[in-house]
Amino acid sequence: MNISDLAEDYLIDPKEGMRKLTAGLLNEVMQVEAENQIQARPYERTCKRKAHRNGSRQRSLKTIHGEIELDKPQIREFPFKTKVFERYSRVEESVRVAVAESYFEGVSTRKVEKVFSKFGLNNISASEVSRIAKKLDKLVNEFLNRPIEGSIPYLFLDASYFKVRTDGRYINKALLVVTDIHDDGYREILSATVDDSEDESCWESCFDSLKSRGLKEVKLVISDGHKGIQAAVEKEFLGASWQMCNVHFMRAVLKNIPKKDKKEVAYMLKDALEDERKMQEVAVILDERGHKKSADTVDRFRFDLWNYKSFPRQHWRRIRTTNGLERINKELKRRSRVSGAYSNDQSLLRVAVCIMMDINEDWITGKRYLSLEE
Repeated sequence: MNISDLAEDYLIDPKEGMRKLTAGLLNEVMQVEAENQIQARPYERTCKRKAHRNGSRQRSLKTIHGEIELDKPQIREFPFKTKVFERYSRVEESVRVAVAESYFEGVSTRKVEKVFSKFGLNNISASEVSRIAKKLDKLVNEFLNRPIEGSIPYLFLDASYFKVRTDGRYINKALLVVTDIHDDGYREILSATVDDSEDESCWESCFDSLKSRGLKEVKLVISDGHKGIQAAVEKEFLGASWQMCNVHFMRAVLKNIPKKDKKEVAYMLKDALEDERKMQEVAVILDERGHKKSADTVDRFRFDLWNYKSFPRQHWRRIRTTNGLERINKELKRRSRVSGAYSNDQSLLRVAVCIMMDINEDWITGKRYLSLEE
Protein backbone atom coordinates (compact mmCIF):
# COMPACT_ATOMS: atom_id res chain seq x y z
CA MET A 1 0.00 0.00 0.00
CA ASN A 2 1.79 3.12 -1.27
CA ILE A 3 0.54 6.21 0.55
CA SER A 4 1.79 8.59 -2.18
CA ASP A 5 -0.15 6.70 -4.85
CA LEU A 6 -3.26 6.68 -2.66
CA ALA A 7 -2.95 10.43 -2.11
CA GLU A 8 -2.80 10.99 -5.88
CA ASP A 9 -5.81 8.72 -6.41
CA TYR A 10 -7.73 10.68 -3.76
CA LEU A 11 -7.01 14.01 -5.47
CA ILE A 12 -8.28 12.61 -8.77
CA ASP A 13 -11.30 10.71 -7.37
CA PRO A 14 -11.91 11.05 -3.57
CA LYS A 15 -14.41 8.18 -3.47
CA GLU A 16 -12.12 5.77 -5.30
CA GLY A 17 -9.19 6.94 -3.18
CA MET A 18 -11.07 6.14 0.05
CA ARG A 19 -12.09 2.72 -1.32
CA LYS A 20 -8.46 1.88 -2.06
CA LEU A 21 -7.29 3.20 1.32
CA THR A 22 -9.94 1.17 3.17
CA ALA A 23 -9.13 -1.97 1.19
CA GLY A 24 -5.39 -1.54 1.76
CA LEU A 25 -5.80 -1.02 5.50
CA LEU A 26 -8.10 -4.02 5.97
CA ASN A 27 -5.83 -6.25 3.90
CA GLU A 28 -2.93 -5.24 6.15
CA VAL A 29 -5.04 -6.03 9.22
CA MET A 30 -5.71 -9.55 7.91
CA GLN A 31 -2.01 -10.09 7.18
CA VAL A 32 -1.20 -9.21 10.79
CA GLU A 33 -3.94 -11.58 11.98
CA ALA A 34 -2.48 -14.33 9.78
CA GLU A 35 1.02 -13.77 11.18
CA ASN A 36 -0.32 -13.98 14.73
CA GLN A 37 -2.17 -17.23 14.02
CA ILE A 38 0.71 -18.84 12.12
CA GLN A 39 3.34 -17.39 14.47
CA ALA A 40 5.62 -16.58 11.54
CA ARG A 41 6.05 -13.96 8.82
CA PRO A 42 5.92 -15.01 5.13
CA TYR A 43 8.86 -17.32 4.29
CA GLU A 44 10.27 -16.96 7.81
CA ARG A 45 12.07 -20.02 9.22
CA THR A 46 11.23 -20.37 12.91
CA CYS A 47 10.54 -23.17 15.36
CA LYS A 48 7.49 -21.23 16.61
CA ARG A 49 5.61 -21.70 13.32
CA LYS A 50 2.21 -23.37 13.80
CA ALA A 51 0.98 -23.52 10.19
CA HIS A 52 1.64 -22.49 6.58
CA ARG A 53 0.02 -20.00 4.23
CA ASN A 54 -2.07 -21.26 1.35
CA GLY A 55 -2.57 -18.20 -0.82
CA SER A 56 -5.62 -15.97 -0.50
CA ARG A 57 -9.25 -15.80 -1.56
CA GLN A 58 -11.07 -12.69 -2.72
CA ARG A 59 -14.02 -11.52 -0.66
CA SER A 60 -16.16 -8.43 -1.12
CA LEU A 61 -17.23 -6.12 1.69
CA LYS A 62 -19.78 -3.30 1.48
CA THR A 63 -18.64 -0.11 3.20
CA ILE A 64 -19.81 3.50 3.26
CA HIS A 65 -17.24 4.13 0.52
CA GLY A 66 -18.75 1.46 -1.71
CA GLU A 67 -18.05 -2.23 -2.22
CA ILE A 68 -14.40 -3.21 -1.92
CA GLU A 69 -12.54 -6.40 -2.81
CA LEU A 70 -10.28 -7.85 -0.11
CA ASP A 71 -7.67 -10.63 -0.19
CA LYS A 72 -8.53 -12.96 2.67
CA PRO A 73 -5.50 -15.11 3.63
CA GLN A 74 -5.87 -18.88 3.63
CA ILE A 75 -4.08 -21.20 6.07
CA ARG A 76 -3.34 -24.82 5.11
CA GLU A 77 -3.63 -26.51 8.51
CA PHE A 78 -6.67 -24.73 9.98
CA PRO A 79 -9.27 -22.08 9.02
CA PHE A 80 -8.09 -18.47 9.08
CA LYS A 81 -10.09 -16.33 11.52
CA THR A 82 -10.51 -12.59 11.07
CA LYS A 83 -12.41 -9.82 12.81
CA VAL A 84 -12.46 -7.68 9.66
CA PHE A 85 -15.69 -9.01 8.17
CA GLU A 86 -17.42 -9.64 11.48
CA ARG A 87 -16.70 -6.28 13.12
CA TYR A 88 -16.54 -3.94 10.14
CA SER A 89 -19.70 -5.27 8.51
CA ARG A 90 -21.63 -5.26 11.80
CA VAL A 91 -21.37 -1.48 12.16
CA GLU A 92 -21.79 -0.90 8.44
CA GLU A 93 -24.94 -3.02 8.35
CA SER A 94 -26.45 -1.15 11.30
CA VAL A 95 -25.95 2.20 9.56
CA ARG A 96 -27.24 0.84 6.24
CA VAL A 97 -30.35 -0.47 7.95
CA ALA A 98 -30.93 2.88 9.69
CA VAL A 99 -30.81 4.68 6.33
CA ALA A 100 -32.98 2.06 4.62
CA GLU A 101 -35.61 2.15 7.37
CA SER A 102 -36.04 5.90 6.95
CA TYR A 103 -36.24 5.49 3.19
CA PHE A 104 -38.86 2.73 3.27
CA GLU A 105 -40.97 4.58 5.82
CA GLY A 106 -41.40 7.40 3.35
CA VAL A 107 -39.47 10.02 5.30
CA SER A 108 -36.58 10.28 2.83
CA THR A 109 -35.29 13.67 1.78
CA ARG A 110 -32.93 14.34 -1.12
CA LYS A 111 -30.06 13.90 1.32
CA VAL A 112 -31.32 10.50 2.50
CA GLU A 113 -31.90 9.38 -1.11
CA LYS A 114 -28.31 10.37 -1.93
CA VAL A 115 -26.98 8.40 1.04
CA PHE A 116 -29.28 5.50 0.16
CA SER A 117 -27.70 5.33 -3.27
CA LYS A 118 -24.18 5.84 -1.87
CA PHE A 119 -24.60 2.73 0.28
CA GLY A 120 -25.54 0.69 -2.76
CA LEU A 121 -29.02 0.05 -1.36
CA ASN A 122 -30.99 0.64 -4.55
CA ASN A 123 -31.72 -3.06 -4.99
CA ILE A 124 -32.37 -3.91 -1.35
CA SER A 125 -35.90 -4.89 -0.33
CA ALA A 126 -37.85 -4.05 2.82
CA SER A 127 -37.88 -7.76 3.74
CA GLU A 128 -34.08 -7.92 3.52
CA VAL A 129 -33.77 -4.84 5.72
CA SER A 130 -36.08 -6.50 8.25
CA ARG A 131 -34.01 -9.70 8.17
CA ILE A 132 -30.74 -7.85 8.76
CA ALA A 133 -32.31 -5.74 11.50
CA LYS A 134 -33.52 -8.85 13.36
CA LYS A 135 -30.06 -10.39 13.19
CA LEU A 136 -28.43 -7.22 14.55
CA ASP A 137 -31.10 -6.77 17.23
CA LYS A 138 -30.31 -10.22 18.57
CA LEU A 139 -26.65 -9.23 18.99
CA VAL A 140 -27.65 -5.91 20.56
CA ASN A 141 -29.98 -7.56 23.09
CA GLU A 142 -27.34 -10.11 24.05
CA PHE A 143 -24.81 -7.34 24.63
CA LEU A 144 -27.18 -5.18 26.68
CA ASN A 145 -28.38 -8.06 28.86
CA ARG A 146 -25.11 -9.88 29.53
CA PRO A 147 -24.33 -10.49 33.22
CA ILE A 148 -22.05 -8.00 34.99
CA GLU A 149 -19.34 -9.85 36.87
CA GLY A 150 -16.94 -8.70 39.57
CA SER A 151 -16.92 -5.48 41.57
CA ILE A 152 -17.12 -2.11 39.81
CA PRO A 153 -15.40 0.66 41.79
CA TYR A 154 -15.70 3.36 39.09
CA LEU A 155 -18.76 4.19 36.99
CA PHE A 156 -18.87 6.80 34.19
CA LEU A 157 -22.11 8.31 32.87
CA ASP A 158 -22.91 10.46 29.87
CA ALA A 159 -25.80 11.35 27.57
CA SER A 160 -25.85 12.44 23.94
CA TYR A 161 -28.84 13.69 21.96
CA PHE A 162 -29.99 12.50 18.52
CA LYS A 163 -32.90 13.22 16.21
CA VAL A 164 -35.45 10.39 16.31
CA ARG A 165 -38.81 10.18 14.52
CA THR A 166 -41.66 9.94 17.04
CA ASP A 167 -45.38 10.17 16.18
CA GLY A 168 -44.62 11.55 12.73
CA ARG A 169 -42.16 14.26 13.84
CA TYR A 170 -38.50 14.41 14.72
CA ILE A 171 -37.51 15.18 18.30
CA ASN A 172 -34.29 15.08 20.30
CA LYS A 173 -33.89 11.91 22.35
CA ALA A 174 -31.22 11.04 24.88
CA LEU A 175 -28.84 8.12 24.54
CA LEU A 176 -27.73 7.27 28.08
CA VAL A 177 -24.35 5.53 28.15
CA VAL A 178 -22.71 3.83 31.15
CA THR A 179 -19.11 2.61 31.21
CA ASP A 180 -16.98 1.33 34.07
CA ILE A 181 -13.53 0.39 35.25
CA HIS A 182 -13.37 -3.03 36.92
CA ASP A 183 -11.27 -3.74 39.97
CA ASP A 184 -8.72 -5.41 37.67
CA GLY A 185 -8.06 -2.11 35.90
CA TYR A 186 -9.86 -2.91 32.64
CA ARG A 187 -12.78 -0.82 31.42
CA GLU A 188 -16.00 -1.92 29.79
CA ILE A 189 -19.15 -0.48 28.23
CA LEU A 190 -22.05 -1.61 30.39
CA SER A 191 -25.19 -0.21 28.81
CA ALA A 192 -26.89 2.13 26.38
CA THR A 193 -30.50 3.30 26.72
CA VAL A 194 -32.67 5.54 24.53
CA ASP A 195 -34.97 7.74 26.57
CA ASP A 196 -36.96 10.97 26.29
CA SER A 197 -34.51 12.87 28.48
CA GLU A 198 -31.86 12.35 31.15
CA ASP A 199 -33.94 13.25 34.16
CA GLU A 200 -33.80 11.47 37.52
CA SER A 201 -36.35 8.77 36.70
CA CYS A 202 -34.61 7.83 33.43
CA TRP A 203 -31.27 7.33 35.16
CA GLU A 204 -32.93 5.45 38.06
CA SER A 205 -34.44 3.01 35.57
CA CYS A 206 -31.04 2.59 33.93
CA PHE A 207 -29.33 1.92 37.28
CA ASP A 208 -32.02 -0.59 38.34
CA SER A 209 -31.42 -2.53 35.13
CA LEU A 210 -27.66 -2.58 35.77
CA LYS A 211 -28.18 -3.82 39.33
CA SER A 212 -30.41 -6.64 38.11
CA ARG A 213 -27.55 -7.74 35.84
CA GLY A 214 -25.12 -7.86 38.77
CA LEU A 215 -23.71 -4.34 39.22
CA LYS A 216 -22.30 -3.97 42.74
CA GLU A 217 -19.71 -2.30 44.94
CA VAL A 218 -19.73 1.05 43.11
CA LYS A 219 -17.55 3.55 44.98
CA LEU A 220 -17.27 6.56 42.65
CA VAL A 221 -19.60 7.82 39.90
CA ILE A 222 -18.18 10.35 37.43
CA SER A 223 -20.40 12.49 35.20
CA ASP A 224 -21.31 16.01 34.17
CA GLY A 225 -23.36 18.20 36.49
CA HIS A 226 -26.88 17.29 35.33
CA LYS A 227 -29.23 17.43 38.32
CA GLY A 228 -31.06 14.27 37.26
CA ILE A 229 -27.83 12.27 37.38
CA GLN A 230 -26.88 13.62 40.80
CA ALA A 231 -30.27 12.84 42.31
CA ALA A 232 -30.38 9.32 40.85
CA VAL A 233 -26.82 8.52 42.00
CA GLU A 234 -27.57 9.65 45.55
CA LYS A 235 -30.67 7.45 45.67
CA GLU A 236 -29.39 4.34 43.86
CA PHE A 237 -25.78 4.10 45.05
CA LEU A 238 -25.80 4.66 48.79
CA GLY A 239 -22.29 5.03 50.14
CA ALA A 240 -20.80 5.95 46.76
CA SER A 241 -19.35 9.38 45.99
CA TRP A 242 -20.29 11.52 43.01
CA GLN A 243 -17.44 13.17 41.10
CA MET A 244 -18.06 16.23 38.94
CA CYS A 245 -16.07 15.81 35.72
CA ASN A 246 -13.39 18.50 35.86
CA VAL A 247 -13.65 19.17 32.10
CA HIS A 248 -17.43 19.63 32.22
CA PHE A 249 -16.98 21.88 35.24
CA MET A 250 -14.63 24.14 33.28
CA ARG A 251 -17.10 24.32 30.39
CA ALA A 252 -20.01 25.10 32.71
CA VAL A 253 -18.16 27.99 34.37
CA LEU A 254 -16.77 29.43 31.12
CA LYS A 255 -20.17 29.23 29.43
CA ASN A 256 -21.24 32.52 31.02
CA ILE A 257 -17.90 34.31 30.78
CA PRO A 258 -17.45 36.96 28.03
CA LYS A 259 -15.06 35.93 25.26
CA LYS A 260 -12.49 38.55 26.18
CA ASP A 261 -12.16 37.14 29.72
CA LYS A 262 -12.36 33.39 28.96
CA LYS A 263 -8.62 32.81 28.67
CA GLU A 264 -7.85 34.46 32.01
CA VAL A 265 -10.67 32.69 33.85
CA ALA A 266 -9.71 29.35 32.31
CA TYR A 267 -6.18 29.77 33.68
CA MET A 268 -7.58 30.62 37.12
CA LEU A 269 -9.79 27.54 37.11
CA LYS A 270 -7.00 25.17 36.03
CA ASP A 271 -4.80 26.51 38.81
CA ALA A 272 -7.60 26.17 41.38
CA LEU A 273 -8.37 22.58 40.31
CA GLU A 274 -4.88 21.67 41.50
CA ASP A 275 -5.31 23.49 44.83
CA GLU A 276 -8.67 23.18 46.59
CA ARG A 277 -8.07 26.27 48.74
CA LYS A 278 -8.01 28.54 45.69
CA MET A 279 -11.42 27.58 44.30
CA GLN A 280 -13.36 29.66 46.83
CA GLU A 281 -11.14 32.62 45.96
CA VAL A 282 -12.04 32.14 42.28
CA ALA A 283 -15.76 32.25 43.13
CA VAL A 284 -15.30 35.52 45.04
CA ILE A 285 -13.30 37.08 42.19
CA LEU A 286 -15.90 36.10 39.60
CA ASP A 287 -18.71 37.50 41.73
CA GLU A 288 -16.86 40.79 42.23
CA ARG A 289 -16.34 41.11 38.48
CA GLY A 290 -20.05 40.70 37.82
CA HIS A 291 -19.94 37.08 36.64
CA LYS A 292 -22.56 35.93 39.15
CA LYS A 293 -23.78 32.88 37.17
CA SER A 294 -20.25 31.56 36.85
CA ALA A 295 -19.58 32.23 40.54
CA ASP A 296 -22.75 30.32 41.45
CA THR A 297 -21.61 27.42 39.26
CA VAL A 298 -18.31 27.26 41.15
CA ASP A 299 -20.14 27.30 44.49
CA ARG A 300 -22.54 24.60 43.35
CA PHE A 301 -19.88 22.07 42.32
CA ARG A 302 -16.75 22.91 44.31
CA PHE A 303 -17.37 20.30 47.00
CA ASP A 304 -17.63 17.50 44.40
CA LEU A 305 -14.54 18.30 42.34
CA TRP A 306 -12.01 16.36 44.39
CA ASN A 307 -13.75 13.17 45.49
CA TYR A 308 -11.36 11.28 43.21
CA LYS A 309 -8.54 12.06 45.66
CA SER A 310 -9.97 9.52 48.10
CA PHE A 311 -8.73 6.80 45.75
CA PRO A 312 -5.24 5.60 44.78
CA ARG A 313 -3.12 8.43 43.40
CA GLN A 314 -2.17 6.49 40.26
CA HIS A 315 -5.90 6.45 39.33
CA TRP A 316 -6.50 10.19 39.64
CA ARG A 317 -5.85 11.22 36.05
CA ARG A 318 -8.33 8.64 34.75
CA ILE A 319 -11.16 9.15 37.24
CA ARG A 320 -11.35 12.94 37.51
CA THR A 321 -13.06 13.33 34.10
CA THR A 322 -15.30 11.46 31.67
CA ASN A 323 -12.71 11.83 28.89
CA GLY A 324 -12.72 8.05 28.45
CA LEU A 325 -16.17 8.38 26.86
CA GLU A 326 -14.99 10.80 24.17
CA ARG A 327 -14.17 8.08 21.64
CA ILE A 328 -17.70 6.70 21.93
CA ASN A 329 -19.34 10.11 21.52
CA LYS A 330 -17.12 11.05 18.58
CA GLU A 331 -17.86 7.83 16.71
CA LEU A 332 -21.60 8.06 17.41
CA LYS A 333 -21.75 11.62 16.07
CA ARG A 334 -19.68 10.70 13.01
CA ARG A 335 -21.99 7.84 12.11
CA SER A 336 -25.09 9.93 12.75
CA ARG A 337 -23.94 12.46 10.15
CA VAL A 338 -24.34 9.68 7.57
CA SER A 339 -27.88 8.69 8.50
CA GLY A 340 -28.97 12.22 9.50
CA ALA A 341 -31.78 11.11 11.80
CA TYR A 342 -33.27 7.83 12.99
CA SER A 343 -36.65 6.42 12.10
CA ASN A 344 -37.29 5.06 15.63
CA ASP A 345 -35.63 4.38 19.00
CA GLN A 346 -34.50 0.88 18.03
CA SER A 347 -32.77 2.17 14.92
CA LEU A 348 -30.66 4.56 17.03
CA LEU A 349 -29.95 1.88 19.63
CA ARG A 350 -28.94 -0.62 16.95
CA VAL A 351 -26.33 1.69 15.42
CA ALA A 352 -25.04 2.92 18.79
CA VAL A 353 -24.62 -0.52 20.33
CA CYS A 354 -22.96 -2.03 17.25
CA ILE A 355 -20.37 0.75 17.45
CA MET A 356 -19.99 0.20 21.20
CA MET A 357 -19.53 -3.54 20.79
CA ASP A 358 -16.47 -2.91 18.63
CA ILE A 359 -15.03 -0.35 21.06
CA ASN A 360 -15.76 -2.64 24.00
CA GLU A 361 -13.87 -5.51 22.38
CA ASP A 362 -10.85 -3.23 22.03
CA TRP A 363 -11.12 -2.20 25.69
CA ILE A 364 -11.37 -5.65 27.23
CA THR A 365 -8.66 -7.17 25.03
CA GLY A 366 -6.31 -4.18 25.01
CA LYS A 367 -4.04 -2.63 27.60
CA ARG A 368 -5.09 -2.22 31.21
CA TYR A 369 -6.67 1.24 31.66
CA LEU A 370 -5.67 1.71 35.30
CA SER A 371 -2.37 0.81 36.92
CA LEU A 372 -2.75 -1.46 39.92
CA GLU A 373 0.75 -0.73 41.21
CA GLU A 374 1.03 1.44 44.29
